[in-house]
Amino acid sequence: MAWIGRLTAVAAAGGGVLAGYLGVVTGAVPVDVGVGRRTRPLGPQTVDIAAPRDVVFDVVARPYLGRTPRAMREKLNVLERGSDMVLAEHFTPVAGGRLTATTVETVRFTRPERIDFRLVRGPVPQVTESFVLTETGAGATRLVYEGRMGTDLWRLGEWWGAAVALRWEATVASSLAVVKAEAERRTGRQ
Repeated sequence: MAWIGRLTAVAAAGGGVLAGYLGVVTGAVPVDVGVGRRTRPLGPQTVDIAAPRDVVFDVVARPYLGRTPRAMREKLNVLERGSDMVLAEHFTPVAGGRLTATTVETVRFTRPERIDFRLVRGPVPQVTESFVLTETGAGATRLVYEGRMGTDLWRLGEWWGAAVALRWEATVASSLAVVKAEAERRTGRQ
């Protein structure tokens, strides 16, 4: 009978590890212990857009500062709006769409040249990012994405950060492609 007790303890520990992993992956259980912090760059990613800077800025800002379009509600939920800053949840499918990672970020808008993001809650303890928009002439805009990601727990955190950064940067690249297409559609240039 002692083996049943041991088997139960092992199963409970395994279930706890699985629950902890799922919590970290989805951002439901943020790990921010402040020990062994390592940072890594995100980006840069550069996109040239055949649209004026104000149009590009508006394409990025409108879902946050205005009404979030129905098509974006599965990806974005604004929790609090101010005149130049919002607190927003971002939803990203992970694990082949079987799970959804939720991040909570502040997003600050400096019209027309900059949008800054700061992670409040997510799968890593620290992320800061920016979209910097510069005019490149003839009504075109260059959007440069850059950021920094911080993780805790030395090499373990570094490994986790590399895994998260891969998905994070792919999500950003997808968003930038949507911004480019929409800004160019609005100006009639593609």
